[in-house]
Formats: sequence, structure tokens, C-alpha cells
Amino acid sequence: MAIVRLSDSMINQIAAGEVVERPASVVKELVENAIDAGASRIDIVTAEGGKALIRISDNGSGMTRNDLALAVERHCTSKLANDLLDISTLGFRGEALPSIGSIAELRILSRAKDEPNAWQISVDNANVHPVKPGALSAGTVIEVRDLFSRVPARRKFLKSDRAETNAITETVKRIALAFPGIHFTLGGGDRSALDWPAGTMRDRIRQIVGREFLDNAMTVEAEREGIVMRGFAGLPTFNRGNALNQFFFVNGRPVRDKQLMGAVRGAYSDFLLRDRHPVLVLFLTVPPQEVDVNVHPAKADVRFRDAALVRGLLVGSLKRAILDAGHRASSEGGAGMAAAFRPGFSSPQAPAFKPGSYHAPLNDPSPAQDAAAFPPAASPYADNGFGEAPAAYQPEMDSFSQPSGNAAAVQDEPAEGAQRHPLGAARAQLHKNYIIAQTERGLVIVDQHAAHERIVYEALKVGLKDGLPSQMLLIPEIVDLPEEDAARLAEAADELSALGLTIEQFGPGAIAVRETPAMLGEVDAQALVRDLADELAEWGSAQGLRDRLEHVAATMACHGSVRSGRLLKPDEMNALLRQMEVTPNSGQCNHGRPTWVELDLKDIERLFGR
Repeated sequence: MAIVRLSDSMINQIAAGEVVERPASVVKELVENAIDAGASRIDIVTAEGGKALIRISDNGSGMTRNDLALAVERHCTSKLANDLLDISTLGFRGEALPSIGSIAELRILSRAKDEPNAWQISVDNANVHPVKPGALSAGTVIEVRDLFSRVPARRKFLKSDRAETNAITETVKRIALAFPGIHFTLGGGDRSALDWPAGTMRDRIRQIVGREFLDNAMTVEAEREGIVMRGFAGLPTFNRGNALNQFFFVNGRPVRDKQLMGAVRGAYSDFLLRDRHPVLVLFLTVPPQEVDVNVHPAKADVRFRDAALVRGLLVGSLKRAILDAGHRASSEGGAGMAAAFRPGFSSPQAPAFKPGSYHAPLNDPSPAQDAAAFPPAASPYADNGFGEAPAAYQPEMDSFSQPSGNAAAVQDEPAEGAQRHPLGAARAQLHKNYIIAQTERGLVIVDQHAAHERIVYEALKVGLKDGLPSQMLLIPEIVDLPEEDAARLAEAADELSALGLTIEQFGPGAIAVRETPAMLGEVDAQALVRDLADELAEWGSAQGLRDRLEHVAATMACHGSVRSGRLLKPDEMNALLRQMEVTPNSGQCNHGRPTWVELDLKDIERLFGR
């Protein structure tokens, strides 16, 4: 078959396939152009999910007559000099407008600030019309009509109007988060109107992500080797069932980067179940020479020159923020608990759990002497090796001076006890599992098993951090792998060795396993190494082995903790509360469930109409 030169129309349609995937892609490109033009207000109007109409109006710098003529030609841009490694704008490829014009009716009306009048140009499915005078006070208005109308093969792959409308909303949300100083409006006959006035970053996060997120967010701020990370990350107990509420920005550009998502997964792996996802808004500032934004015409993917540095910065800063949060937990539980007390309350679709709340930061961890009575590794239900409980500590109710039944009364502690400690003073035990504590603000309900499980687990994690013992195999296990997988594992040998797994490359396509982590007991070395190889290929780290070890530690902590159904003495309850106050991450158990919830006194009074 002879080679022929494609027509300009076909070339433009092929290029459009890369840049314009759906109506949301058009909105993204045009809004980014408006931002690059210095607009302080951007108005977006859509119809039929953007298929019938997309109109973007801005008050930016506008374009001259000559600019308009060049804007609809491919690879014409005002945003790029001669260095693809020095990109400081959102757009730079010069493909968006001609690509859109090749698959839709495109009309551009613009007036530059120094021009006496406006100019307009239209493109009808790759047919460019001459520039004509127009009427506009300032800025630019771009209309896109009948998207993909003459490319039915592309149009039939679009989703419903509602789905495309939601995709546009999500796209604008992500851009608006990155630029809180710009006023955005979003309207049209296919949606309810949205209006996000200009303000501070906190204002914009409150508008888009919600006030609840800010109430349950940790501040993240870190810098390493010229790379700066700032933003907010939700508490582990403030989580969602999908990752749609994870917002990443690199130099102001919204991205959906697999490396960043993998780093977040690793940072929260110790606190969340597999099917739960944290909520976060993170801004990464990287020198332009250290990041490649030219990976794909859609510009949603980026590549870092030093991906390990970025991952380490993200994981380290998130873990530090979680550690600094102490025993803090989500504020969703207080409102949920108050609602549950109201007459007629029912929750047919109740979530798996309702996290706890927190109001006062822990500033006085002085009651360490109280916590000493309840050490994490010596609960009444476990020996120091976290095995079976000693006979002397079996839950015999006769060994306690508490009345039998579902609630155990606790002798009053002095009033200052409830004021001095963030988690208050124990007042009762409910259903042999829940500790009722009085605080200065109201009351706290603590799940005794979940709380002590986290305390024991944190003690075990210290052992993980200090290095793990390994068990030597009598005969090394040889695992055959593709050469690239074997090379990745060999590079990660030092990291794996710190986790108790000793491996070495055995020829170009095999790995020899000489030692495995003693904590795992008898392990399928073949399956373990293959899983790690997949982990390294997908995420660039061997987080899977650490997850497995931490899962074993969590299981040990679960079996070595105070059991539900055991009556505790007053000093044991208070000691558990004091230990929670000085234990990192005690706001949630090892499975991501909250360990305590709080009900404010004002909420209690409201329940009784006071």
C-alpha cells in the first residue's frame, strides 16, 4: 500500500483526539487560556453537557486582530520561548484552539486592552473564516457549538448529558482550587448555577471541598531541595469511599498523577481500610527544570526528574502531620451522635462507622504517671509476647469490685480531672465495652478495645522501625522473573533488608531469597517476591511488604488488647484515657474505625430543649 500525505483536516482531527477527549477537555483548555491571559473573572456556560454549547467569558488581556488569525493555527502560542524545560504557564503547545475548531463550530470574540474595538473569528469544523470587527468591552468570549457533530464516531462514545455536565463541574473545581484569587461562575440550562467569588485559599477550599474538610484537616508544609509542598490533608477518620476528593496541583496545574496517589496510599496505609480514601488538597511547587509537563497533550500527567525525592517528601510530610495530630479524630461523629438521639431518627444507609470529634489540642501530656498504670504492652489480656492471656488476667467478673450488668458506675474523680485532660475523667462503663468520660465541654464515649488496640499497635511499630529479625532459609528460594522485575527488586534490596527480607539477583532473570521476616512465620516466598515485583512496577516502592508486616502487627495488637465485654476498674479506665492522650494516632484503631466520639454539652442541652 502506497504512503500518502494526510489532509490538513484529517491531521487536525487526529490532533483533536489527543487534546479533546470530551466536553470537559474543551472547558479545561479554554479556562486555562483565560487564566494565562490574566483574567480575574471567568464565566462558564454549558448546554446539554457541553455538547451543544460551551461559552467561556473572561476579562483578561484579550487578543489583537493578528493574534486571532494566528490563534486558530496549529502550534502558534505566546507562552513558550525556546526551552521546553522552562514552562511557567498552563498552556504552551498551541494545539487547543485549532483542535477544537476542527471538530466543532468555534467562535472567538476578543478585544485587547490597547485596541479601539474588538475582533472576531470563526472556525466551522476546520474551515477558517476571515477576521471581522466585533463588539466587546474587554477580554475574550469563546463559544464552542455542536461538539463532534461531524465526527459521529467520536460523539457516540460520549456519556449522558448529566455525566458530561458532572465531568465539567469536576474539571472546573480542580482549576478553581488552584486559583482562589479568580472569581469563577458556572451555569447553563443543564445545571444548577455555581458561584465561587475570589478569596483566600481557605475560602476556596470551603466553597468546593466543604467546611467539614477544613474542620478535620491537618496542615501540611514541607520543603526539601527546592521542592515545596503545602496544603491540607484530612484526618484518617475523615475519609471517603473513593479518591475523587484528592486534589493534587503541580506548579498550579491540576494533575492526576499515579506516583502522587501511590505516595498518599503509602502514607495512610497504616490508618485506613483498603476501600477507604483520605481527603486532601496538596500543592507542589517544583522548579520547572525538575518536572516534565509535556508528557501528553492533555497535560494531566507529569514526570518528575527525581520521583523518589517527591515521594519521600509527600509520605514524610503526611506521616508527620498525622503524628502531630495526636489523638485527634474527625468531627463528623458528634453531629451524627446528636442526630441519632433525636426522635424518629433512622439511618437505612448508615456508614460503616461514624468518626469521633476533637476540639482542644493536646497541650499538656503531663499525666504520664497515670498512663504508666496501663502500659501498651502489658494489658490485663496479654503477656509481654502478645500471646494467650495469662490465667491470672482472664476476665473473671468476680475479680473486680464492679456490679454485674451492662453498666458499671465509676467513683467520682475531682472536677478538675475532667478539665485537666482532653479526654476527661471516666464516669461509667456501658455494655462492658464503652467508657463514658466527662470533659469540660461535654462527654466522650471511648471504645475500650479499639483504643487499646491502637496503643499496643504503636508500641509494636517501634519494633518495625528499629529493624526486624529475619529467619534464614535452609535452601535459598529461586524466583524466576522478567529481567526488568528482577532488576527493580535488586535495586530495592537494601530497603527490603530493613524489613527482614534478604534477596539478591541470581542471574539476569531470577532472584534468590535467603531470609524472610520472622514475624510472617512460614511464608510463600515465591508469591511474596512476585507481589513485591508488581508493587515496584506499579508504584515504585515496596510498600506491600511493609503493609503485610504492619497487618501482622495489627493482628497481634488486636489479640493483645483489652477485650470487649470486660469490666474495667476506675483506675484502669482513667489510665487508658491518659495513655490515649499521649499515644500518636489514637483517634482511630488499626482498621480505620474511630476510637472515641464526643458530644458537646450544648448539643446535649439542645436535645432536651434547654
